[in-house]
Amino acid sequence: MSVVPAEVLPSGGRTVPETARAAAELGPPARLWPSLAAVYRAQLSRARVARIPLLFVATFQSVGIAVMMRGVVDSSGEARSVVAGSSVLVVAYVALNLLSQYFGQLRASGGLDHYATLPVPPAAVVLGAAAAYASFTVPGTLVTAVFGCVLFGLPLSNLWILAAVIPLAGAALSGLGAACGLLAPRPELATLLGQLGMSAALLLGVLPADRMPEIVRLARDLLPSTYGVEAYARTFGAHPDWAAVLADLGVCAGVGVISLAVATRAYRRAAVR
Repeated sequence: MSVVPAEVLPSGGRTVPETARAAAELGPPARLWPSLAAVYRAQLSRARVARIPLLFVATFQSVGIAVMMRGVVDSSGEARSVVAGSSVLVVAYVALNLLSQYFGQLRASGGLDHYATLPVPPAAVVLGAAAAYASFTVPGTLVTAVFGCVLFGLPLSNLWILAAVIPLAGAALSGLGAACGLLAPRPELATLLGQLGMSAALLLGVLPADRMPEIVRLARDLLPSTYGVEAYARTFGAHPDWAAVLADLGVCAGVGVISLAVATRAYRRAAVR
């Protein structure tokens, strides 16, 4: 066996290349909007089959409430509140009730660990799930709105305002629903909070405000879905006050930003535990 002195070896063979010794650089962080789109598509495909029956229940419930209130209201102003409130109720059912249950069960089952391993920002997870659930409310809200307008003899000319009411009211309510599911210590409590929120949207949004006591009106003003109801109800008039409509939609947008930020912070806190 021959031994070759180290001095006769090429100098390049004894050294490690600088590129190999350097620490491997990390890839660029995932951007928000591509991550949001990916989470949205995944949530939409996952929940499409499971949530359609529940969406049918939400639509049937809202239509039934409109039919029931047909024999109670006796003025066009009250009819506007009933139609607008029953339409937004579909959004409240999905955004508050179902989304709080989803995040509550996800936290209890350890499903947040799966999302924590994905290279996506926490805001993309919350916003993607909220957007996917809000998308399921569009058909039911349109059906309820058209049925209510025909039932109460209201015009259909400004039905396009729902293109702004659904996403803005849905953002505000989805943020609250996600926050309830992520902050509740048990999934049963998350379900309870979601159902209480939906009941509040039902009682305070569908019933005409003129027939409520003053203290109940104050509670109604604290519910973000109220402003979506008011924005839609104002468009039924012969000369809508569009400044007031924009102000109501602005309140929904502001509450949506705050509630989704709270839900994102709650997600970060729950994911690291």
